[in-house]
Amino acid sequence: MIQLEGVTKAYRYRGIPKYIARDVSVTIPQGGKLALIGRNGAGKSTLMSMIAGNLNPDRGRITVTEGISWPIGLTGTIQGDLTGIQNVRFLGRVYGVDTDELVDFVGSFADLGINYAEPVRTYSSGMRGRLAFGMAMGIRFDTYLIDEVTAAGDAAFRKKSNRLFEDRLAHAGLIFISHSESQMRERCTSAAVLEAGKITFFDDIDAGLAQHRRNMQLHRP
Repeated sequence: MIQLEGVTKAYRYRGIPKYIARDVSVTIPQGGKLALIGRNGAGKSTLMSMIAGNLNPDRGRITVTEGISWPIGLTGTIQGDLTGIQNVRFLGRVYGVDTDELVDFVGSFADLGINYAEPVRTYSSGMRGRLAFGMAMGIRFDTYLIDEVTAAGDAAFRKKSNRLFEDRLAHAGLIFISHSESQMRERCTSAAVLEAGKITFFDDIDAGLAQHRRNMQLHRP
């Protein structure tokens, strides 16, 4: 369960507060497949970072009673001066899993060859993507937080990645940020629409997407 109680978060722009969340109180049940929807700049990634514990709300409390991932897809997970193996070992220690098993899993999955033992700053963007996705899938979470992540690599690797992701989601929940309506429909059954610091929940993903389109029409220049 993920519970937000009176959560408020705002940034100031030219002295005026811009609210990401304004006295939000909601409960997200474990195992749900939830699309987090909103206009660009609405604060979706900020809200997800607060749920992950990477940011604190200005007021209120967020309680998490399950194992959740970091926001997969956001920058900052991988340290460029460390090798791929060192990054994986560090992550394994943070999450309390067997580091040798995780190193073996990511090495086999990401298919980085000798580059696995080289500093990540020498990697191509595709190699970094394969490493990051392998790290995320190598740890089993109760809920995965996905922020616009896309599988890197060639068609065969993307197929392998999607197959593994589907296997993980068969036994876990999901909070998903994407600009693709088709991906949201494919991955999610419910929606939370973020607009002007308020969240509206929909049990049906199509109803949430319809509300988002109405919000976009109202704010069209």
